[in-house]
Amino acid sequence: MAPAADREGYWGPPTSTLEWCEENYAVSYYIAEFWNTVSNLIFILPPIYGAIQTYKDGLEKRYLAAYLCLTAVGLGSWCFHMTLKYEMQLLDELPMIYSCCVFVYCLYECFKYKNTVNYALLFLLITYSMVVSIVYLDLKEPVFHQIMYGTLVSIIVLRSVYIVLWVYPWLRGLGYTSLTVFLMGFFLWNVDNIFCGKLRALREKMPPVVGAVTQFHAWWHILTGLGSYLHILLSLYTRTLFLKHRPKVKFVFGIWPVLLVEPPKSL
Repeated sequence: MAPAADREGYWGPPTSTLEWCEENYAVSYYIAEFWNTVSNLIFILPPIYGAIQTYKDGLEKRYLAAYLCLTAVGLGSWCFHMTLKYEMQLLDELPMIYSCCVFVYCLYECFKYKNTVNYALLFLLITYSMVVSIVYLDLKEPVFHQIMYGTLVSIIVLRSVYIVLWVYPWLRGLGYTSLTVFLMGFFLWNVDNIFCGKLRALREKMPPVVGAVTQFHAWWHILTGLGSYLHILLSLYTRTLFLKHRPKVKFVFGIWPVLLVEPPKSL
């Protein structure tokens, strides 16, 4: 049975294999989990800007793909939390695997000559994505997806730490910030899962606007969205340094970091 605080809404009863702690249709009749939905904007808008900037700077298409994959995760997650339908859940979870595979390829190819393709790594990542997709569609077990996703994230973290410790140590600030923000999101994701009953009881006693602050799955979106975006900046910064470009981090409105890349100085 659905918790007492849940309501009926436009999309009907949930069919997803997961439901989160946010009360269903509490804010809008048309959005099952309002805060978990709108928090995905951080996955959608900044990466679109990053993709446009990457295209303008004439950088490698793999980084354009990285930004657009992050946007795809946000769009899929938006649809999932808006409807709580199983098909939309897949649009959220499977792109998480695919985007991480793109991140892995970008990060492990940072120190290769331009216009080269690592076909062995491409084959491995495509095979991984296909196997995970097929097994997950058959099992429908969220823990399997979480383990496969966590494996990719661990590979990314290990490579990132190697780069900021032994290759470009002046990028430690960016690398550690990305990792710390992501881990904060993971911590709040666990708090939301473990203490859901207590959080719901607390929200019943609080004004709706104040209660929104305790929607920790929404905070997971915000923090992991920012952490993933910063990771792309780290990967792109590393790549452009290797290619002798002149990357610079600028802050839009003094808040949001973007990477501007100038071509190598002509001799």
